[in-house]
Amino acid sequence: MNQVSEARRAATAVAGSDRVETLMLEGELGEKELGQVCEELSHRLQRGVRQVVVDFSEVAHLDYRGVRPLMARGESFRRAGGDIKLSGLSPYVAAIFRAAGAHDRFEMYPHMNDARAAFALMRAPFV
Repeated sequence: MNQVSEARRAATAVAGSDRVETLMLEGELGEKELGQVCEELSHRLQRGVRQVVVDFSEVAHLDYRGVRPLMARGESFRRAGGDIKLSGLSPYVAAIFRAAGAHDRFEMYPHMNDARAAFALMRAPFV
């Protein structure tokens, strides 16, 4: 599947459950391809991954009908104590998320490193 170009893992803390995985997408994502992305997210959740960044910086277009299943995966991650954060959305792709009603369902960041850092800030102890 060429739309999911690379999945990178990075340890962000000592505990294994604290790792953040990044799913980098590319090209034009139809409803079928977004369904495959949702399946991949479900597999990661089953493997114990709780923090995922989905990077859209190389996505030119996506089918709005595939956004609802992605929102459902976000809810599943939150129920399990984790989250999915989005990064790299062009103004056009962000508008598709807004039109599909997902603009307030995900935290969106300009770059994947910003989204990854947001997970680290969530775990930072208050002084």
